Amino acid sequence: MAAKAWPFEEARKLLDRVNRDEAKGATKPYVLFETGYGPSGLPHIGTFGEVARTSWVRRAFAELSDKPTRLFAFSDDMDGMRKVPDNVPNHEKLREFIGMPLTKVPDPFGTHESFGAHNNARLRSFLDSFGFQYEFLSSTECYASGRFDPTLLKILAEYDRVMDIMLPTLGEERQQTYSAFLPICVRTGHVLQVPIIARNVEKGTITYRDTDGFTAEVPVTGGHVKLQWKVDWAMRWMALGVDYEMSGKDLIPSVELSTKICRALNVPPPETYTYELFLDDKGQKISKTKGNGIAVEQWLTYSAPESLALFMYQKPKTAKRLYFDIIPKEVDDYVTHLDKYQTQNESERLENPVWHIHAGKPPQEAWPVSFALLLNLVSASNASTPDVLWGFIRAYAPQANPKDNPALDRLVGYAIRYYQDFVLPKKKYRAPTDKERLALEELATAFDALGNTTDGTAVQNVVYEIGKKHTFEPLRDWFKALYEVLFGQEQGPRFGSFAALYGVTNTANLIREGLAGKFLA
Repeated sequence: MAAKAWPFEEARKLLDRVNRDEAKGATKPYVLFETGYGPSGLPHIGTFGEVARTSWVRRAFAELSDKPTRLFAFSDDMDGMRKVPDNVPNHEKLREFIGMPLTKVPDPFGTHESFGAHNNARLRSFLDSFGFQYEFLSSTECYASGRFDPTLLKILAEYDRVMDIMLPTLGEERQQTYSAFLPICVRTGHVLQVPIIARNVEKGTITYRDTDGFTAEVPVTGGHVKLQWKVDWAMRWMALGVDYEMSGKDLIPSVELSTKICRALNVPPPETYTYELFLDDKGQKISKTKGNGIAVEQWLTYSAPESLALFMYQKPKTAKRLYFDIIPKEVDDYVTHLDKYQTQNESERLENPVWHIHAGKPPQEAWPVSFALLLNLVSASNASTPDVLWGFIRAYAPQANPKDNPALDRLVGYAIRYYQDFVLPKKKYRAPTDKERLALEELATAFDALGNTTDGTAVQNVVYEIGKKHTFEPLRDWFKALYEVLFGQEQGPRFGSFAALYGVTNTANLIREGLAGKFLA
């Protein structure tokens, strides 16, 4: 109960809420967590992050309480398609379906019965690949099956109270046409944004007038209407009995209005949590329809799922840049947390991100080298296959091998791909200054004398002493020179650790190649 990690803080808030409700006589068979997804575009990392973070709160809740829990991954696939996403094929064919429910729009990829079904399948596929425990719900199915009918009828009966909450948030012109109910056109099947001219609570119907003057009376039940977004969210909370849901900072106004609607209809809203948004390399919010930022599949081309999970875990209330250049740091931070976990006590482990990432059961495998070291090793050795890198790793850590260290073996492959795609194209080697040349020559000679020790600290001390002897001030300029001359980059991991991994004698030869201008050519 004393754990300070943010999932435990959220779980305690939720437990307090559940206990208060039970004290008032409310009983439920389970505590319900929900995540929402709008399948207007292909799933992106933000969607994964929301399910991951919610799952971590759910796991923390299970540590605090024996109350059963469920997690619904809800897809708003009955929403009308507002525009054709930029990152899908067959654009022109989709344009004629603007305004149709996503589950009625043809699949531009040709693999599923609709665009909504295709995107839902993509969502489930990558959630399944991470082992999330969830139940998928489709808005279309919930509306059509009647699951939402009792709550829809309640909103019809309390329509004026709902409108009193919504109308003040709209512009004067929009107020004249706004309706909480969006009828599905009886002629075209489109989701209509038209005024409601009559309501019949006893019959459970609304009457709408189309833009060309056509009028029709339709029931609010059975999938004949859909609710406007903010009202729809409140309806879903009420109909399903949601106890906890997260959402991005951009949805704060929606959370506030949906909460007001629940309270106006005497239904307690869920506990909510607001996280900051992800930004692409240009500082813009990532978007499903734009397809900017990194897709889950792209991240997993260059790193293991654990590093992506760590990125999602850390500082969820801080806006973070989500692009390829953050991957090496996330990998190495994960390795650091995993190493610490092995020596921590039980209370310390609950604060460690890997406890949450692995549902309380982190792996035991050790990683003797970092991702940053592997990237430099690829550069120095010109390795294009894992076998070459493993030769250096075994010399540095004889106990390590691909069979017993499968995660490290995967990391080797990731390092080769990442280096080829992102490091190599950006390399900018330079010639050493006269001062740097003298220091590098002395370092090569000192490395010859050291021999092939694997004591990275001892090697690092030699590098420090030579930097001080040649009066580099600040000393980081010395290390900056090492990386710019030998690797074509401004920074890297501890140089002593790299030399111990690559081989001190090999590193001495590398220095002499840099002095000879080989890398400049």
